[in-house]
Amino acid sequence: MPEHIVDPQVAIVVIGRNEGARLVRCLNSVTAHAGRVVYVDSGSTDGSVAVARAAGAAVVQLDLSDPFTAARARNAGIAALRQAGTLPDYIQFVDGDCEVQPGWIAAGTAFLNGDPRAAVVSGRLRERFPQASVYNRLCDAEWNTPLGEAQACGGIALIRATALVNLGGFNPALIAGEEPELCFRMRQKGWLIWRIDCEMALHDAAMMRFSQWWTRSRRGGYAAAEGVALHGTGPDRLGVATMRRAVVWGLVLPVATLLSAVFVTPWALSLLLAYPAQIVRLARRFGGTRFAWTQASFLVLGKFAEAAGILEQRIRKLTGKPTGIIEYK
Repeated sequence: MPEHIVDPQVAIVVIGRNEGARLVRCLNSVTAHAGRVVYVDSGSTDGSVAVARAAGAAVVQLDLSDPFTAARARNAGIAALRQAGTLPDYIQFVDGDCEVQPGWIAAGTAFLNGDPRAAVVSGRLRERFPQASVYNRLCDAEWNTPLGEAQACGGIALIRATALVNLGGFNPALIAGEEPELCFRMRQKGWLIWRIDCEMALHDAAMMRFSQWWTRSRRGGYAAAEGVALHGTGPDRLGVATMRRAVVWGLVLPVATLLSAVFVTPWALSLLLAYPAQIVRLARRFGGTRFAWTQASFLVLGKFAEAAGILEQRIRKLTGKPTGIIEYK
């Protein structure tokens, strides 16, 4: 199918908050290639709503009285499509900081048309400015996941509308990790999740500070804890492996080492050598390049941030404290 022809099978749901020029690029990349485009705004103050309307998108503005989450925004986009008429066959979900690549929607649609068992398909996501900061480059490496049948997708994916609606959409109670949780429920119903060898989108993380990277990693730990709370005892044990690694490296080992050093012997501090040893092991596995050492170092350091996110999730659940979105931008 030529790239310039609108595909009535597909509708687009874009979510965003104060994305500025990134949202302009995002909307320009999708408005010419799908029957309907819905933009869901989470309290932007930068004119995003006006930009979306000017681009021809239907706009949904979330009620400011409820906490913003990506799951809530995506569900609002689905609801807007249903209210406007018959649901399309497929819905392409896009974050406002991403630009869909030419040819992706056609390729993703063709894949889902060819495999009725597939509920979700995604392609290659790349960072727009990987050299702008080490944190952007780490994101770019993170996006490079294996091709083929997958356990989960990210927030940028083409999803079969019937499978999505029959499962009730995204879990609105989650402030992070809503995509793996949805894919978990889909796989429980026999659906397949795929990642294919096709350029899908460019992502603009815009991470220039360590604090942004730390917050994003903390959100990852929070998401893993949410997955364990919902489905950790099932056969797939959603989030269990991620949570276990974060707890061991980011909490149990340092606390046990310090307590042993204080109450048993100062030689217990030698246990902290496990961290550089783990960095060496990972760097070699990643190829031994200069960036491999950087990637390994941040991966180990990130376990402390993930552990903080896990503790935050547990405390919020125990205290009943309201949850809100964890933003790194």
